[in-house]
Amino acid sequence: MVRCRPAQKGSLLLGVMAEFNRDTLGFIERCRDFGDIVRMRFLYLTACFIYHPDHIEYVLASNAKNFIKSRSLRSPFFQRLVGNGLLTSEGEVWKRQRRLAQPAFHRQRISAYGEVMVDYATRMISSWRAGDERDIHREMMRLTLEIVVKTLFNADVSGEADKVGRVLSQMVKPFASQATVKWILDNRLPTPTHRRFNRAAGEIDEIVYRIVAERRSSGNDEGDLLSMLLAAQDEDGSQMTDRQLRDEVMTLFLAGHETTALTLSWAWYLLAQNPEVEEKFHAELDDVLGDRQPTVADIYLLKYTEMIAKESMRLYPPAYGVGREAIDEFGLGGYRVPARSQIFMFPWATQHDPRFFAEPDRFFPERWTEGLNNSLPKYAYFPFGGGPRACIGNYFAMMEIVLLLATIGQRFRFSLLPDHPVSVLPAMSLRPKDGIKVRVENRPPGNGDGSLPQL
Repeated sequence: MVRCRPAQKGSLLLGVMAEFNRDTLGFIERCRDFGDIVRMRFLYLTACFIYHPDHIEYVLASNAKNFIKSRSLRSPFFQRLVGNGLLTSEGEVWKRQRRLAQPAFHRQRISAYGEVMVDYATRMISSWRAGDERDIHREMMRLTLEIVVKTLFNADVSGEADKVGRVLSQMVKPFASQATVKWILDNRLPTPTHRRFNRAAGEIDEIVYRIVAERRSSGNDEGDLLSMLLAAQDEDGSQMTDRQLRDEVMTLFLAGHETTALTLSWAWYLLAQNPEVEEKFHAELDDVLGDRQPTVADIYLLKYTEMIAKESMRLYPPAYGVGREAIDEFGLGGYRVPARSQIFMFPWATQHDPRFFAEPDRFFPERWTEGLNNSLPKYAYFPFGGGPRACIGNYFAMMEIVLLLATIGQRFRFSLLPDHPVSVLPAMSLRPKDGIKVRVENRPPGNGDGSLPQL
């Protein structure tokens, strides 16, 4: 068994850091030309990019015990952001937290939040008028923030949503410069970036700790996720400390609003560019819903809407990369990978791979038929990660995306502003760099003619 061959050697000091940071997504795609397992160096760290679904499954699922989270998720920035929550904890700590948090994400419990999602979306669009020009990404960030705060804390933050959203946006900015010397220094030295980040984290901490203290004091079950987390007991009767609650809340706070908002934003962007898909989307809404609002019971009927959501996450996966660090040396695809190597897998690359998806750059929701689902390698599509550490909130996210698409799509469609180009910023997640500016248009009345694809 031999070492996997390098993709690019890069510079003597920095390795491939400069090339990666200059054109992150292009670099990831070019490395695939070297094979399904390629080796490189980031400063002093050995890294392997892996692209084949079978190899991804080996790392994330079948041999998951040999891997911990990558160094980037163990950076001071990220640790300050989400602490030792489900996203970053390891070993027995992670297992305990997962046991405690799991009941809060039972499908029956999560389904109860469907009405909240529809109500908040309806309230938001009640002030929209045809001809309005809006940044649909900002609107989706605001909406999903309000929903996650309501479902987490049973609190309404409509008046403060913009402020909280700005603080969260400021906190994720440092991750746009990962793999640079500046990012490494900002992580370890009291630079202006580091100080701003810690101030922002302090603002969020103040809100979260205050709500936790008030809830502990009252002892009330508000029917929200925080109540479930507060009530959760381990096998020995122990419960989460305030710090553990804070870390889990911050993980859910961030993952529960930004990733969903990004999928919605990219979905509206894709629909605006593909009128034939948009027409089928509207036809389904007319046939299934008519003039009434969607409910959780409609999710299983809104099959084409779900396909739009899945296809949007295929083309623009919010978490475009997944990282692990090898504990021990291991073999993969005939190559030897040394211990402590950083292993990176990219939904962005694998989900655009023509070996698994015909016309991979085309927005084609109809591809998500039962036939593709049955024939596709399991890890050719993994927007929620996989294995024992798959996203605990994946059902919550999919329910929210489908319900919000349906609620908004019943009344409006969007056209892109021609003087506002949209570009992708691969920071901690796959964001539109300068937003997505659209013009709001009233939907033409539906005819309910059932002009839908055969699913």
